[in-house]
Amino acid sequence: MLSALGEVPDRLLPATQIGSCLFAEKPGDGSAREQAASCQRVLGGLANICYEFATKRYRSNCINWGILPFTLDADVPFPYAQGDWIFVPEVRNRLLRHETEFHARVVRADGTVDSILLHINGLTQEDTEILTDGCLMNYYRTHTEDGGTCE
Repeated sequence: MLSALGEVPDRLLPATQIGSCLFAEKPGDGSAREQAASCQRVLGGLANICYEFATKRYRSNCINWGILPFTLDADVPFPYAQGDWIFVPEVRNRLLRHETEFHARVVRADGTVDSILLHINGLTQEDTEILTDGCLMNYYRTHTEDGGTCE
């Protein structure tokens, strides 16, 4: 996949996470929002892509589980399918710089490559730290005196 993008795999792989991504037009409606985010993460989910989140709570649950809450502009089609790869470079550094636009490339199963613009808007400083720490549990471990123990 990285070769199809013109990237050097040996250089990028040590700093690249590979995981699944969920696309839905408006995820997060219903009674199982917490369970949905945790199950997605346990199954290797690293990102959600949508036009908008149904609730702020679901978006927050995604952030707490370390799932990137990407959105698309309403007029941007998302014609991609299972088996396509989305490469979003420099996510951690962009989050730390408080950037809101993430230029990504999609490698389709047939080898064609498309560009797509993703957004992460409205992150607080704490949200950014949770995402760059990996999840809320890691955030507590690194930001509390006792290392986040439950004593």
